[in-house]
Amino acid sequence: MKRVGKFVLRISFVFYLLALIVLLFLGSRGDMMAGMSLIEYVKSSSNLVPFKTISTYIKAIFDGSMNIDIPIKNLFGNAFMFLPMGIYLPSFLRKVNKLSVFAFAMVILLFVIEVIQIVTRRGSFDVDDFILNMFGALIGFSIWKMNSIQKLINRTSFQSNSL
Repeated sequence: MKRVGKFVLRISFVFYLLALIVLLFLGSRGDMMAGMSLIEYVKSSSNLVPFKTISTYIKAIFDGSMNIDIPIKNLFGNAFMFLPMGIYLPSFLRKVNKLSVFAFAMVILLFVIEVIQIVTRRGSFDVDDFILNMFGALIGFSIWKMNSIQKLINRTSFQSNSL
């Protein structure tokens, strides 16, 4: 049973990573910005003001200024996209079981993802995406740390002995 549990966890992680790659890097940004230099693209598609987009979406939910699907998908989609990472990362890497180490690893990972998105022009550098992704990962980590989850893991020995 232990081997089956580890196998299922690893396979589900691979599928999760493939889904992340598709969502983060393989989507189309359209040809609207195709003629721009990288610097022009960075300037026009970056948000470095914390909570600027988040507050716009929250306001839109209450005042109806945009289709409700847009803010809901953006707010909850960005938060929940990295929730599984809060479970997978500490389950595979023992060193990431401490909140401070996990948070540091996630900051690095999310920063790298945002930079890759902007450099490849497959997305934007948005500090609000970063905040929402981090929030989701921390929710996942909190779920991972729950006593009931830890008891289940100890019973089935999902925890990898690596690192």
